[in-house]
Amino acid sequence: MPGENDAAGWIALRSARGIGDVVGRKLLARFGGMCAVLSASVPALVAAGLSETAAEAVCEAPRRKAEATAEVERLAAIGARVIPCTDDEYPPLLAQLADAPLYLVARGERLVDAPAIAVVGARHATPYGKDVAARFAEELAQAGVTVVSGLARGIDGAAHTGALRGGGHTVAVLGCGIDVVYPPEHAALTATIVASGTLLSERPLGTPPLAEHFPARNRIIAGMTHGTLVVEAAEHSGSQITARLALDQGREVFAVPGRIDSPLSVGTHRLIQEGAKLVGSVDDVLAEIVPALRARGMAAPSRRDAHLADDALVPLLTAGPLAADELIRQSGLPAAHVLTRILELELRGILVQLPGKQFQLSTR
Repeated sequence: MPGENDAAGWIALRSARGIGDVVGRKLLARFGGMCAVLSASVPALVAAGLSETAAEAVCEAPRRKAEATAEVERLAAIGARVIPCTDDEYPPLLAQLADAPLYLVARGERLVDAPAIAVVGARHATPYGKDVAARFAEELAQAGVTVVSGLARGIDGAAHTGALRGGGHTVAVLGCGIDVVYPPEHAALTATIVASGTLLSERPLGTPPLAEHFPARNRIIAGMTHGTLVVEAAEHSGSQITARLALDQGREVFAVPGRIDSPLSVGTHRLIQEGAKLVGSVDDVLAEIVPALRARGMAAPSRRDAHLADDALVPLLTAGPLAADELIRQSGLPAAHVLTRILELELRGILVQLPGKQFQLSTR
């Protein structure tokens, strides 16, 4: 039988008729691992809740090992790999979902253990919306936050571009096979993400970008991040679906307000009415995710030029609380560096945030 990390075994299990992600994860919990599931008898699988037809399909899965192995070889030929839900690289937040994929297919860099924010929005975005998305993503990346989006036209593409410009890690979650470039005009962006970030998909090779695949894709985007930022969204848009999935998963939701006469503001304004946090800067996002990072015991990400901010920020705060804007002004450092260090110092308990977005040295 294949080992627990054997990619072909996972593909064979997931391809068994009647075995979706929810059922598959229940079987893993019941039997203790993929190998045990594949070696279980029909009566044992039926006792675990499967129909006899589904149980027989699972028992037949090892016989399809040759097909699964061929898929793994095709993945390897394009530099892709399988990340099982039991692997250390599998996103830990995503693993908490009952319907998290049994495995992900990845191309590019290894997924990093860092705070992550989804940046999503309209495909037919305005120049303003794309500029805002790119700017937020760039500053988030500079602050050590992984930017996750869906590689769609409009806001998604702008978010990935901004994150790359900021020198950070970006993850593109696809609604098609990992080998399918969609939309076609993002071919160059896709290649850049493969070189400097990560592409993810739960679909087999060659799967086309069908409309019904994207809601499922959105659960991955929301599920692997600490919060979702929506920049421009029409009513009943896919971005609203992603935001509501994030809320259902207990994650933060942020929305950038827009013009009251724009159809692309209807979705974001409704999210704000329903409790999403209105944000006007990256500082607003960073301030909100600190408690979530602390609750999950996450270490602060590594920071560029952190030693400069250490030397500059702490002395400025010895006289009393200061707002982030004032710390930026008095330190003379780039805004992204100051916001980065504020987040790290908060996580370490050196700074505390006061009402009005002011910061002071901790008295602990």
